[in-house]
Amino acid sequence: MRKLDLTSRSRKFLETLPPKQFRQIVTKIFNLMDNPEPPDSKQLAGFPYRRADIGEYRIIYRVEESTLKIALVGKRNDAEVYRDLERLQ
Repeated sequence: MRKLDLTSRSRKFLETLPPKQFRQIVTKIFNLMDNPEPPDSKQLAGFPYRRADIGEYRIIYRVEESTLKIALVGKRNDAEVYRDLERLQ
């Protein structure tokens, strides 16, 4: 099993969610730890990250050796997630 590395920004976002959405996203993250490339995920063009959607939320992540690094979690239809991703580069 992989280790999990959440950025502080991702952790803060998760802490603001209602319990139902929190559970959904955390369940998806644990599933990504087992299978980091499920059929519903997509490689982001121009970035070393993948994206996975769960409900109205998007998880931006990458796998480095035996660690799943969650870079961002945000609203699915919000361009802010991608602006934040640009700032990470």
